[in-house]
Amino acid sequence: MEKIRRHIIFHGYVQGVGFRYTACYTARNYGISGWVRNLDDGSVEMEAEGRAKDIDSLVDSLENLRWGSVDRIESKNIPVHGDYEFEIIE
Repeated sequence: MEKIRRHIIFHGYVQGVGFRYTACYTARNYGISGWVRNLDDGSVEMEAEGRAKDIDSLVDSLENLRWGSVDRIESKNIPVHGDYEFEIIE
């Protein structure tokens, strides 16, 4: 299957609840590369590269966490980078 890369911003109660660590762990389990980081406005930004269905599953799992809450998601496809791992950017 062809890889895609998606730029995603999660809005809501997503900082201080382990969101980035859960995103990183889950992305690695799906074989997704990219990164995740907190933004100054309280949202979390992510770039995820992999199969579309795996990225969709990652986003779904993060949207339905038991702690924190996602109020809104912005998402758009961007050019593939060819990353090899998923990391948390501080």
